[in-house]
Formats: sequence, structure tokens, C-alpha cells
Amino acid sequence: MLSAKWVRDNLDEVKATLRKRSIQVHLDGFLLADRKRRELIQRVDGLKHQQNIYSKKIGKLKSQGEDPGSLFQDIQKVSTEIKKWEIRRKELGAKSRDFLLRLPNRLHPGVPEGDVNVEVRHWGKLPQFDFPPRDHEEIGESLGVLDFKRAARMTGRGFVLYKGMGALLERALMNFMLDLHTQHGYQEILPPFMTNYAATMGTGQLPKFREELYRCEKEDYYLVPTAEVPVTNLHREEVLDEENLPLCYTAYTPCFRREAGAYGKKIRGIIRQHQFNKVELVKFTTPRTSYEELEKLLLDAEEVLKRLNLPYRVVKLCGDELGFAAAFGYDIEVWLPSQERFLEISTCSNFEDYQARRASIKYRDKEKKATHYVHTLNGSGLAIGRTVVAILENFQTQNQRVLIPEVLRPYMQGQEWIERKD
Repeated sequence: MLSAKWVRDNLDEVKATLRKRSIQVHLDGFLLADRKRRELIQRVDGLKHQQNIYSKKIGKLKSQGEDPGSLFQDIQKVSTEIKKWEIRRKELGAKSRDFLLRLPNRLHPGVPEGDVNVEVRHWGKLPQFDFPPRDHEEIGESLGVLDFKRAARMTGRGFVLYKGMGALLERALMNFMLDLHTQHGYQEILPPFMTNYAATMGTGQLPKFREELYRCEKEDYYLVPTAEVPVTNLHREEVLDEENLPLCYTAYTPCFRREAGAYGKKIRGIIRQHQFNKVELVKFTTPRTSYEELEKLLLDAEEVLKRLNLPYRVVKLCGDELGFAAAFGYDIEVWLPSQERFLEISTCSNFEDYQARRASIKYRDKEKKATHYVHTLNGSGLAIGRTVVAILENFQTQNQRVLIPEVLRPYMQGQEWIERKD
């Protein structure tokens, strides 16, 4: 989160960020509460100083065998005042902290103005079909590899059952992505799929997005919405050594999201689910290198699509589209033939020190041995379900088969095609 001092000292930048994000936040209430809190700190400090003076006087009189007399009453009054104002100070502090936890991150100057993302580059040739391309839901059901009706009966809407080659394709993609990223120097992590309140708050999901999360009420655990949450908290409340940075991790987790809202044609099938699989990339860096490392992370995520020969584009996110905790970010969008549009398959973001402040993750610099907050980065590498969507649609054939990308065939028992097997 942003510090109270930074917000006070950079009000114009805070207001500019909120305008760019199209968010309305009333700062006056926070500024008033914060001013009163700081005034109370000074008042309490003054009373504690007075309390110390009385304590010394009482001690001196006692050592001389004299009766402190009314000084006991005076010090008791001061103690009562301290307790009263400390309670009020804590109330104002909690109010200020809650405000700061809900305030989005400041934006990097490079974030585009307006409400439209800016294309940076595109890669690959869009497929050309001599037949009307079908969507992934129709393809998956006709091949018997996706089953939405049975998933709805066993759970509800917004879930899918993978069968046969569909399940194998999902697992193949997971293993392929993890193998590729570990070859690029990321350390593989298999974290818990639930996190506690502090960890979920540390990455910015709480308190703002509480209604979007699935919660285990008895333990107050939250099912992870993304591997970013447990992996970023891997170094929560730690001080890292600068010479060990950047630290680069990759992890597979299922992701659980309520995803409230209507399900229209553009998000049918497995494009938006309450449960889906994803491989994540997470980095801990110094502020000096964080944007250089973001570009590397972006290229590592892009490499997955290149190896799969799936056409995509990269867009720089505008303020309206950028995540709550991010200072700057890109989307990678894969081509969807059935809808003739690009679909977001990865978001790669630099959070600067926003998450590190919430989770208390610091590093010790090599020269002065002083501690500073790290910068945290993350990106999907990739969303597995949406990669399945792209493969089914881009590699479909007229004779009801789907060509398996060559790099996946070793993970799929050497098979070349996904086809109906009655």
C-alpha cells in the first residue's frame, strides 16, 4: 500500500492517478483523520514526557525519605489522559490504515491516458479457414473432451469437466509451461492452495475484493484466486540480500474466483470459470531493476505462445484496465478465430513496492547495508484453460479434428491429433 506520508506529500499525483483510473475517492476524510492522529501522537508524547518527569521527582523524593504527596495524584491524572488519547489515536490509526488498504497503487508515468489499451506488438499469422470456424465449446463437446452439463450437475454453472484428451491436454500444458519456465531460470514452487487473511491482504486482494473470493469461514482461509498470492507471500516479513535479487519463481495452482456478472457469448465455455488452472511467474527485484525485469518476464510469458505457434498481441494497459495493486502492466492477448478478436491470456505487472509494504518484504543493499522495500512483479505464464481455448479454435480442421502443437506431443503420448473416439 502507499504510505500515509507519501499520500500527504504527493496529493497531486494521487489525484492524477485516481483520474487516470476513473476512480472517485474522497481524500478529505483521510487527511483530516491522519492530521488528528499525528496531533494525538504529539499530545501523547508530551504527556509521556510529563509522566517521566513526575516519575523522576517521585523517585528522588522517596530516595530522600520525603513524602511525594500530591505527585501521585498528578501522575495518575496524566496516566489516565494517556490511556484516553491512546485509544482515540488507535481508532484514527485503524481508520487511516483501512483507507490506505483500499487506495489503489500510484501509476507509472508510462501508463497510457484514456480508456483504451495501446498495442505494443503482435506475433504470428492469423489462421485462415475455408469453413466457418467453430468456437471451443462446440469443438470440445463434439470431440467429447469438454463436458459442461455434467460439471453443472455436480457443482454448478461456471465449471467444466475435462475428459480423455481434454484432461491430457490440460495436464500437458501445465507440465510444458513449468518445464519451459524452469529452463529460463525460475524456481518451481508448489504452494498451498489456501492462504490466511494476512497473506491475502498482503497482495491486495483484501479488503477490497473480499466478495470475489471463496472463504473457508471456520479457519478464515481463502482459496487462492491466483498463485501470485501464496508465492508473493513466500518472503513475507523477511529481509532479503540484494546480491540474491532478482528471485524468480514459477508455480501452478488451481484458481478460484466468484467472477460475478453475466455470462454473454464472448465469455461462454471455459473463457471465464469459477475454477481454472494457471501457471504463474513471480519476481522479487530491486527498484532499480524492476522495469527491466518486467520486460524479461513479459518475454518469458510470450515464449509459451511462440512455442505453441499461437498468434497473439501485446498491449500496454491504460489506467482503466490496470489492476488495483499494479503501477504498470501489459496484457498478452491470444487470437480467438470464432469471435475474430484477441482474448487476454496473461497480465504481466509491476507492483513496485505496493505489495512489499503490505507484506513487509525488504532487502538489504550491498553498500550501506540499509533496508528498503523490494519491488514485486508477476504475470500469468499462462492461463491454462484459455490456452486450451486457443488451441482448439486455432488448430481446428474441417473434418472435426484438432492438430496438437508439436511441442506438446511428447507430453501427450506422441499423439498428433485430438479426435472423436466413440
